[in-house]
Formats: sequence, C-alpha cells, structure tokens
Amino acid sequence: MKILLADDHPLFREGVKPVLQKLDPDLEIIEATDYPSAFAAMYQAKEVDLALIDLYMPGMPGIEGVTRFRAAFPEIPLVVLSAAEQAEDIHRLLGAGTLGYVTKSSPSEVILGALRLVLAGGVYIPPSLLARHGLEHDPSRPGPLTARQIEVLRELAKGQSNKQIANVLEVTEGTVKIHLAAVFRILKVNNRTEAVLVAQKMGLHETA
Repeated sequence: MKILLADDHPLFREGVKPVLQKLDPDLEIIEATDYPSAFAAMYQAKEVDLALIDLYMPGMPGIEGVTRFRAAFPEIPLVVLSAAEQAEDIHRLLGAGTLGYVTKSSPSEVILGALRLVLAGGVYIPPSLLARHGLEHDPSRPGPLTARQIEVLRELAKGQSNKQIANVLEVTEGTVKIHLAAVFRILKVNNRTEAVLVAQKMGLHETA
C-alpha cells in the first residue's frame, strides 16, 4: 500500500506515521510539506492508494487546494486533516469529493478507523462534529449533495450501472464509485436500492 502524507508540520507527520503503518506492514509513505510538493509527489508516484492532506498548508488556500487536488486526481481516495472544526468546511469539502474529514485532535484509533473506512469505500466525518453543527441530513431534501452527486443519483434512479453512469457523465467508473460512496454516506443508506428509494422521494427519477 502507498499513502501520500501531506502536512507542513514535521512533528505531526512523525506522530501519525506509526498509526499509518498499522494499515499495512509494507506501507510506503510519500511525504509532502505543502500543496505544490503534494501535487509533484502525486505526479511522480504510481498507484497511490490514499491521500492524507492537511487542509491548511502553504501554496494555496485550503479549500481551493483540496478542490484542485480532487480534480487532478479524482480516483484517489482523499482524506482531509484539519485542526479546525467548522461546519462550513465540512460542507465544502464533501462537495469537493473528499471522502474523509479527520480532526487532528482525534485519538490514533479513530484516525485508523476513519482511514480503514475510506479505503473500504466509505466516507468518514466525525459523528460528534456532525451532531455539534446540526449536519444530520434529511433525506427528503438534496443538500448537502453537490450538483454532480445529484446527477449520479439521478442516473442511479434510472437503473443505470456504474459504467453507464460514467458514460453519461463522461467520467471514469472510479469517479462514479467515489461519488456513490459519498452519496450513500450523506443520505445514510447502505446500498443502491435504498439510494434509489431516497432519489424517488426527491423526485430525481422523473424525466425532465
């Protein structure tokens, strides 16, 4: 397994490395200290399995950096690390396709569990953080789904396979899987069938 660890604080990088090693004894960690070096490392590396990125690093504004990283490497699961616990950040990062939001104050076992969940195709947001900011999602309305996630859900409601959705939206199947994982987490559903039922309640199955 290969993971990109991008953070401008050396002490934090050194502290989290032993946690990451528990994911795989043969883990290879690629380090970066800012957004430019993170992009450079990704372009040079091959078959990266996960990107773990500090939200506020030198090189570009945090949300912009994550959005640009997501656009450049859409098939790489991305988990954001942050010392901040702001509801607005969570909404915007989910919209950018982030699959995990982990606070730096989290215990090592929580960080490890979050990364395992993301690697398994899930999306991780600290439950306490969601509850604190009232982000529990009401399935009867689309937010905080992004426009692209709604498009994916609409095609899913039509009975389309991942490959068919990818063809319609002109993206890769990997990108569709990433969007579906985020949709399942946000809508609190466990599978495609349950997601379709929510989509029908939202009226997304209706042809425009």
